[in-house]
Amino acid sequence: MSEETESAVRIARLRPAYQADIAVGWESFFEPRRPDCPWCGSQELTTRLRTTDLLQHKPGRFVLDRCEGCGHTFQNPRLNAQGLDFYYRDFYDGLGEKKLGDTFGGRTKMYRGRAESMLPYDSAPKRWLDVGTGHGHFCAAARSVLPHTVFDGLDFTDGVELAEREGRVERGHRGSFPDLAPELGGHYDVVSMFHYLEHSTEPDRELRAARETVRPGGHLLIEVPDPESRYARLLGRWWLPWLQPQHLHFVPVANLRQRLTEMGFTVVAEQHAEPHDPVDLLAAVWLALDHAAPRDDAPWLPEPPSRLRRTLRGALLVAGIPALVVGTLLDRFAVRPLSYRLRVSNAYRIVARRD
Repeated sequence: MSEETESAVRIARLRPAYQADIAVGWESFFEPRRPDCPWCGSQELTTRLRTTDLLQHKPGRFVLDRCEGCGHTFQNPRLNAQGLDFYYRDFYDGLGEKKLGDTFGGRTKMYRGRAESMLPYDSAPKRWLDVGTGHGHFCAAARSVLPHTVFDGLDFTDGVELAEREGRVERGHRGSFPDLAPELGGHYDVVSMFHYLEHSTEPDRELRAARETVRPGGHLLIEVPDPESRYARLLGRWWLPWLQPQHLHFVPVANLRQRLTEMGFTVVAEQHAEPHDPVDLLAAVWLALDHAAPRDDAPWLPEPPSRLRRTLRGALLVAGIPALVVGTLLDRFAVRPLSYRLRVSNAYRIVARRD
C-alpha cells in the first residue's frame, strides 16, 4: 500500500468520529468568556485578534484579548478540556506526528543554541528537566553541548514515552507538570520550558511547579513568543506565533520578570535576538496561500476534496513560490541581523536562578 493510499485510509477511518464531534457544534468547545485578566485581575480588556485555525483548518473562531492594565494577551473565551482534545488531536501525534517530528528533528542548531545559553550560569549541570519536551529532540541535541548532563523530559503526550524508548531522554515523565512536581521536588539543576508556557491553561501554576522542581541555586530557562514584537501587530492573524487555538497565553517579558522575582527567583539573563526564529515573513505568506487555496483532505472535512480542487490548490501554491522565496530571503538575510534593533524578535528567553 502506497503512503498516499495509507493516509487516505487513515483519514477515512477517523472521519466519522470527527464529524460526530463537529455535529455537536464547535461553540461547545469553549469555557464561558471571562471578564478579567488571568494574570493581574484587571477588567480593562480589549480585543486584540480574531482568527481561525490557519494550520489544521479545523472549524471554529478564536479571540485573543489584551489586558490594558498589564499587557497580558490571552485566548478569551478559552478552550475547555473537550476543545483542547479536539484541536490538539492529530496535530503533534496521529496524522501530524511524522510531519511535526521531521520539523522538530531537523532543528539541531537551534537546540544547541538553547543549551549554550545556560553555559555562562552553569557550565556543567548534573540533571536537567525539559518540560514540554515532545519527542525529546532538544535533549538529544543538547548532549553535544553538555555531554555529562543527564536529560529527563516531561510532557502530557505519549511523545515523551517515545523519547525515552529512543534514548533521547534518560527518563520520560508523562502527565501534568503541576501534578508531577511534588515527586520531582528539588531534583534538578536546570528546568527548561521552551515554547511550553503559552500552551498552559494556568501559567502561574507551571511557574510554581518549576520553583518546586529546581533545586535552590539551580536555574529556570524559559522561552516564549513575544507578544510585544512589532511583527505581531504588522502581520496580524498571519503571525505564526499566535498559533490559534493551541496558544492560550502570551506573557510580556516585564510581567514574567516580575512574577519570577515574586516567586523567589533572580533573573540573570534576558535575551531577544538569540531566540528569534527567522521565519515570520515566509510563514505569513504560506499561511495566506494555504488559507486561500482549496485544502488537502482531512477527517474534519465532510468529504475528500475533488480532483479539481486539488489541481487548483497546486496551481495557487506554485504561483506563490516567488513570494515564498522573497519571504525566506528577507527573513534570513535582511531582518535576522537587525531583529532586536527593529523590535521584531518573535520570542524572548529568560534565565532565572532560584534563590
